[in-house]
Amino acid sequence: MKKALILALAMLMLVSSVAFAAGSQEAAATGKKDYRIAVVPKLTSIAWFQRMEVGVKEYAKQTGVDAFYTGPSEGDGALQAQAIEDLISQGVDAICVVPFSTSALEPVLKKAREAGIVVISHEASGMTNIDYDIEAFDNAEYGRHFMETLGKITGGKGEYLFTVGSLTSESHNQWVDAAKELQMQKFPQMKQYGDKIETADNQSTSYNKVKEALTANPNIAAIQGSAMPDVAGAALAVEELGLAGKVKIAGTSLVSVAGKYVKNGTIEMISFWDPALAGKAMVELAVRVLDGEKVGTGLDLGVPGYDKLTLDGKVFYGQAWIDVTKANVDDPAYAF
Repeated sequence: MKKALILALAMLMLVSSVAFAAGSQEAAATGKKDYRIAVVPKLTSIAWFQRMEVGVKEYAKQTGVDAFYTGPSEGDGALQAQAIEDLISQGVDAICVVPFSTSALEPVLKKAREAGIVVISHEASGMTNIDYDIEAFDNAEYGRHFMETLGKITGGKGEYLFTVGSLTSESHNQWVDAAKELQMQKFPQMKQYGDKIETADNQSTSYNKVKEALTANPNIAAIQGSAMPDVAGAALAVEELGLAGKVKIAGTSLVSVAGKYVKNGTIEMISFWDPALAGKAMVELAVRVLDGEKVGTGLDLGVPGYDKLTLDGKVFYGQAWIDVTKANVDDPAYAF
């Protein structure tokens, strides 16, 4: 009886120690629940940033961190700045932001940092009033790869259009500026038509402005789109004008938005990074900074594409872009 009792007590102690260890691990994983972290996209009403919201919610569920999504429903720098003002007054611990207009946000983000709020940006590598910016990849390299594609499929000839969500959207302008530089060096018989077309991240605006440009100039051979809806709007304009196959299109989008045009060949290629993963990476980086962790090159945020980061100044670069063509457009991994 005594032996059985001793054995039972030993088993109880073993179970308790295992439970304690598990509990300690869980506490370590969820000990950051007190942080309140806001993610503010350019706008909340398009598929790209709705996908980012999925990632933020998943992160909150998985970690227990109070990470939440908020922002304007339309692309407007002043509205985004007001949303951040509201967050400052709420006393959040960190703000993760994808700026619609970097210049519009510098003053309010300075105010946030002066209030002790950690600021992490995305698609904004030139910002000053941040702790860190995190990019899915090197922006110039990303822009160049679109022009490489368009240059090859046009035979390096003809005029082309650039669309950007905003003339103050830093990443969009970095992409097209790098693309133009490559075009001038590698495809000298190509030429940009007009100025950058500003679409306000709106598919209808892209459609209308691209259709107007194509109607005015029959020599346009290619379109490079930057904002997520741009190439879908451009593709519709191209099809309506009977120019599918003649005007080549490549740019940033999602399969859920532009996939049908990739399948039928109107769009040659779309590229993207998963906004859900970018959302998770921003929040996790904010947590690491709030924890006082030393961060630098080689940082692993535990998020695919953001596990071997390179730090340059305040900017972290990942390796997270995906190319989709007719060959892989039906891959279920990209069905978002």
